[in-house]
Amino acid sequence: MQSRAKPSSRALCAAVSSSRNEPLAATASRIDHWLVVEYRGRWGRDVLGSSLLSAEVKEHLRAQLAALPHARLLFVKQPERRARGGRRVFLSRSRPGDERLVRLEVEHQEDMREIDLTSALATDGGVGTTIAGPLFVVCTHGKRDRCCALRGRPLYDGFCHATEADAVWQSTHIGGDRFAGNLVVLPHGLYYGRVEPDDVDPLLVAHASGQVDLARYRGRSTYSFPVQAAEHAVREREGILGIDELALLGSTRLGDDAWRVRLRGAAGSIYEVDVAATLADEPTYLTCGSTEPHVR
Repeated sequence: MQSRAKPSSRALCAAVSSSRNEPLAATASRIDHWLVVEYRGRWGRDVLGSSLLSAEVKEHLRAQLAALPHARLLFVKQPERRARGGRRVFLSRSRPGDERLVRLEVEHQEDMREIDLTSALATDGGVGTTIAGPLFVVCTHGKRDRCCALRGRPLYDGFCHATEADAVWQSTHIGGDRFAGNLVVLPHGLYYGRVEPDDVDPLLVAHASGQVDLARYRGRSTYSFPVQAAEHAVREREGILGIDELALLGSTRLGDDAWRVRLRGAAGSIYEVDVAATLADEPTYLTCGSTEPHVR
């Protein structure tokens, strides 16, 4: 019988992933719509279910998420706002060429029951205020994985020292615990991993220039894994860094684990990339809390 190391006795998943040089590319969660709610209470593993929000608010938020394809709820907080009145809510759409970020202010969290969050994303001039962003959302969800807290909180502090306070928030799970420190940049849905506090300044400079920081780039949330892999390969090969300098033309499945992806560059160049899914040479624990190793 093969023995299994207990989660508490194993090396941290982010350290193992980094030591194995596990690629960051094509690991972004598949999300088009984001519901980002300021919640100052404790975050459990089931962020909504374990929260102290009323049953009516929970039901409303679940209904809003169900009405939007590829939607995710994030709870966020800023320790500096703990004693302030009111709550922030952000809604974001990340589809390329159709991105949107809306900020709402509610006096009490119960007030969210009165807001049609999906309509706020669909039309201008309705609920909330459209803002340009970017919004830097840093995963610090220690109840989900120890690495998220250990690496995420210093990263959050680094952003707080380098950019405006309203632009950066601590967040619940965004996906890919073993790539901590993790963050997603809204409204574009750009994922980054293994970001250290010293990486904050170059990442901010890249985004101020409308570019991705390719060294830490995990992918764009609106793209499938094969498209993310193709996008990263073209960017790396051609030196294309502009966020909107590559557009997806289409993706065709060639077999069970193979795809052909077509992308168009800003100058009209067409890039065709064949992508094949492969498994790692040996199994690994995907999170610090995993009880079984997996091959990915």
